[in-house]
Amino acid sequence: MIYQSTIAKAITLAGVGLHSGRTIRMHLRPAEAGNGIVFHRSEGERTVSIEAISANVVDTRLATVIGKSGLTVSTVEHLMAALCALGIDNLHIDIDGPEVPIMDGSAHYFVKAIRKAGLRSLPRSRKFLAIRKPLTVIDGEKRVTVIPSRFFRITADIAFDHPAIGLQHRSVKVTPDFFRRELAAARTFGFLKEVEYLKANGLAQGGSLENAVVIGDEGVLNPEGLRFQDEFVRHKILDAIGDFSLAGFPVLGHFKTFKSGHDINHKMIEKILATPDAWHLVEFTEKDLQEALLAAPPALAAGLALSEA
Repeated sequence: MIYQSTIAKAITLAGVGLHSGRTIRMHLRPAEAGNGIVFHRSEGERTVSIEAISANVVDTRLATVIGKSGLTVSTVEHLMAALCALGIDNLHIDIDGPEVPIMDGSAHYFVKAIRKAGLRSLPRSRKFLAIRKPLTVIDGEKRVTVIPSRFFRITADIAFDHPAIGLQHRSVKVTPDFFRRELAAARTFGFLKEVEYLKANGLAQGGSLENAVVIGDEGVLNPEGLRFQDEFVRHKILDAIGDFSLAGFPVLGHFKTFKSGHDINHKMIEKILATPDAWHLVEFTEKDLQEALLAAPPALAAGLALSEA
């Protein structure tokens, strides 16, 4: 997509917050070109606008948390992944609680609501952050590398000393259709002992088998089982898409992650933004599209024209 986009009509969503246990309402509203993704966090009579960018990340221990002026919004990664993958550049998000509703632990309901509302093209071209040279962040066993690519790609490897997970690997090119079919429904996961510890310390108050895959000593406790054989690594990719979207522009680059989490994902985006010679902004215009159509073989050109229609 060479043009910026927003949603065609407003969306209202409500659900429980994973950690607070509160019922939280979100109202997603169309925004004009150049607005970006902005959360409007209300608490009582006070409302603070928080741009969904890396500079506003204030915590990454249990989820990605953005904040400003003393108010925060936690667990933004699943919603941000859906917005990024579907190509939404501009949006107002009114939210009346401290975290994005966990829904079913995935991005499925966000994608479903956005597709129902539809998208609206805006009269301004998109800018892409194109990686020019490799960068790597290492934190103990965790590692994230990004290399140049003409597309947004993620290759993820995870390793857990538990038979329900073990070693999992997946490499994907992130597109709207692939995200909808293969990634959006992958749920967040945790080990029963960790969930019990969090609940005992006032966290994960809204967590249940309805919104997370919970793993006990013998295996997955959810009676329905897994949605995908490799649901765990798929969810890690979903999280990474949301975290990397906080670069502020859609990224053209191939991220390779090993045992990654929100903290190292954020460190990678911070390193990219702090290394200006490692990237540049690319803007595709209507002229670029027309030149591509003229240069392409007839069958491909027809396909390109249809994809832009």
